[in-house]
Amino acid sequence: MKLYYSPGSCGLASQIALREAGLDVTLVKVDFKTKTTLEGDYFQVTPKGFVPALKLDDGDLLTEGAVILQWIADRHPEARLLPPFGSMERYRALEWLNFVASDLHKGMAVMFSPLVSDESKARFAEGNLTSKFVYIDEHLAERDYVLGTQFSVADAYLYNVLSWPSRVGLDISGYPAIQRFMARMAQRPSVRASQEAEGLQRA
Repeated sequence: MKLYYSPGSCGLASQIALREAGLDVTLVKVDFKTKTTLEGDYFQVTPKGFVPALKLDDGDLLTEGAVILQWIADRHPEARLLPPFGSMERYRALEWLNFVASDLHKGMAVMFSPLVSDESKARFAEGNLTSKFVYIDEHLAERDYVLGTQFSVADAYLYNVLSWPSRVGLDISGYPAIQRFMARMAQRPSVRASQEAEGLQRA
């Protein structure tokens, strides 16, 4: 398998999940500005041009981080990266995957946009992101992980996106449960190895 990624992007969650499942994968770095890799034109891999993308051994390609995470979990149930099919716990996990993807991830993407002024970003963060941080902090206040005591792919995605605020000047140090979660996640071997592979400073 090949995982196409860009350092510090949302591909980190997929890499964490792959390591949690004990899977061997070749990492292919994507230059996000030029949309190229050492293999050539990244648009030849996926016309979307976004990361992550997971190329399977049979040649099939999966895109969209939340879907890749579900595929990893479903193909390797022994890793317990998602609760069993049909259980309410599974739907809770999927609920969180979708919340991170559609609310938190997309909201944070605005903060990285060169098309949005700093003033507009500050107003957007106050009006749209603060409430998300409050919700997450309250949810994690009495839980080690999103689902309670069991790590899941939802935690990998949440950790990935919550590592971005400091890069865009957002201070989330005032959310104690989030800080405990981030510290706990940073100690997982899968997270440490993934950060090292991407050349990222460990949290």
